[in-house]
Amino acid sequence: MTAKEIEKLLSEVKSGTKSVEEALEILKYFPYSDLGFARLDHHRETRTGYPEIVYCAGKTVEQVKEIFRVLARAEHNVFGTRASEEMYNAVREVIPPAVYYPVARIISVRKKEPEKPDTSIAVITAGTSDIPVAEEAAVTAELLGNDVVRIYDAGVAGIHRLVDKLPEIKKCRVVIVIAGMEGALASVVGGLVDKPVIAVPTSVGYGANFGGISALLAMLTSCAAGVSVVNIDNGFGAGFSASMINKIR
Repeated sequence: MTAKEIEKLLSEVKSGTKSVEEALEILKYFPYSDLGFARLDHHRETRTGYPEIVYCAGKTVEQVKEIFRVLARAEHNVFGTRASEEMYNAVREVIPPAVYYPVARIISVRKKEPEKPDTSIAVITAGTSDIPVAEEAAVTAELLGNDVVRIYDAGVAGIHRLVDKLPEIKKCRVVIVIAGMEGALASVVGGLVDKPVIAVPTSVGYGANFGGISALLAMLTSCAAGVSVVNIDNGFGAGFSASMINKIR
């Protein structure tokens, strides 16, 4: 529940349009539900403006199913990252409107429309192989209420593909740059725009890429000011941070 929703509920009780018993039923699982294997934080949206988000990897199918069922019952928007199609099928058994984004590996259940800012977020990849991480970032940002501009396969090996899109990129408030190999694209973009750049190193690359370490170190040592870096393949972290920046008033 958000602070506005709690205020509305209390006003309804005060005015008599909602009974105390009805209000208690709504607040029954506030602030958290203890499932034994997980304690679900229903209070997080009130504190931070964002509901609890489920990291599905490492959980069993049944655990993911039950977590989604309880969070959705509390009328939260729910989404889970790093989710398999098997997990999605299980969630859909109890929540038929659930949606699955296979490239991003995200399950979403939408109960209400999130606040939508007027500005947008750009998501740029160096190569096509970086798209799964990019989609995790883009879908995360969209589910949190943002418009996203996708610009894929615009790496430094053909920099004209990026330059053509600069007018579109410059209209966005935040830019997410996703690259593997040597990770150079983040520095290039950081030197061309006056927006905050969130760099995401990916594990895409040959042996000396060391599973994304080379891209991570290149981005961390970028000479372009205004480039911040999240963990390897962490599209979710980039999308979430970009959403927070985009919603600052």
